Amino acid sequence: MLSFLTRLILIGLVLIVGYYLLLYNYKQMIIETKPYIYNDVQKIPMKRAALVLGCSKYLKNKRINYFFKYRMEAAAKLFHAGKVKAIVLSGDNGTKAYDETTAMYEDLMARGIPAKYLQRDYAGFRTLDSIVRAKAIFDLEDYIIVSQRFHLERAIYLAQAKGQKVLGFVAKDFKNTLWAKRMEHRELLARVKAVLDVNVFGTEPKFYGDKVKVHYK
Repeated sequence: MLSFLTRLILIGLVLIVGYYLLLYNYKQMIIETKPYIYNDVQKIPMKRAALVLGCSKYLKNKRINYFFKYRMEAAAKLFHAGKVKAIVLSGDNGTKAYDETTAMYEDLMARGIPAKYLQRDYAGFRTLDSIVRAKAIFDLEDYIIVSQRFHLERAIYLAQAKGQKVLGFVAKDFKNTLWAKRMEHRELLARVKAVLDVNVFGTEPKFYGDKVKVHYK
């Protein structure tokens, strides 16, 4: 029978090893996706379409969510620079009161992008759903993903694991802030889940549905 101290030491070792495995997976995703990520609109190659990953427009205190604001700015910049000819907006519309996708749609129209070049995906409940549905529903397989860098790294990993050819365009981030640190810690587990979803569980989107035609400029 192991003593209490021995059990405590073993638990501590397991936690330490587990934490370093989390860090390794996190950093490995950074290394593997770095060649596919751009932050200069002039340097990113042209693609037919962009996929914008959704988030809430407002925080719980009703203040603007700058993750949302900067993603919309980045998407509009791509379109107006002629780097993409259409944009698919993928977000969570799980209830009538929560609709990320329509918020993105209205924001980009206000930024001068014609509605006919904006296609909405209301079933982007999580990043995996958005990526898989981009190909399965909207026939995208060679496109640009728009989000913050930490999110792009995981999204590109998922897309490549699904056989898609993608690039990432970086939306402005919040480096060295408390909010950024919180998101980085969240990403540790999110990236483990991404690896398990594609390599172990074979996780599928919550919904598929009929094909949707994307209209290009």
